Amino acid sequence: MTTLRRLGLLAPLAALSLAGCGLNSVPTAEENVNANWGDLQSEYQRRSDLIPNLVNTVKGAAQQEKSVLVEVTEARAGANRIQLSPADLSDPAKVSAFNDAQNRITLSLQRLQEAYPELKTNQNFLTLQSQIEGTENSILVARRDYNEAVQGYNTRIRTFPDAVGAKIFYGAKPKVPFEAAAAAQSAPTVDFNAQ
Repeated sequence: MTTLRRLGLLAPLAALSLAGCGLNSVPTAEENVNANWGDLQSEYQRRSDLIPNLVNTVKGAAQQEKSVLVEVTEARAGANRIQLSPADLSDPAKVSAFNDAQNRITLSLQRLQEAYPELKTNQNFLTLQSQIEGTENSILVARRDYNEAVQGYNTRIRTFPDAVGAKIFYGAKPKVPFEAAAAAQSAPTVDFNAQ
């Protein structure tokens, strides 16, 4: 056999050996880790952008509704402070004050009635809860996907035959899986107090 012919037979064998050494699978696994890390970062950014805006929207709606309800309560309390006895019915100023107080209640109740279709704080809070839960679930899935990609990559670069190519061609090092911070043991606080 000639040397050229021997090399021709060895070339497919060499290519097959290199393919079995992680030449393509290691970078593919690493790109999968990087993509999953990007997805996780995207979910964190979504939470960072979304939740404070939703909380502020709910707080604003609650504040508007609170002002309507406070107005009705104050008008009712003011009307209850003005007492009109049968002896006062001949005093125009006392009768007028009583009528003004009752009219304030009527106007406040009308405002409440007009605003009632817009009073949606309860629905806003439910929507906020749903968004928080959905966001945290998306983050959970992204964390899990990232950790699975890291596990696959780390396993690939540590097991034969891919470990050979991973070390020789790429100098591959294990990736670090996501781990919860120590503070993650405490539940986060959602604060609705106006600042």
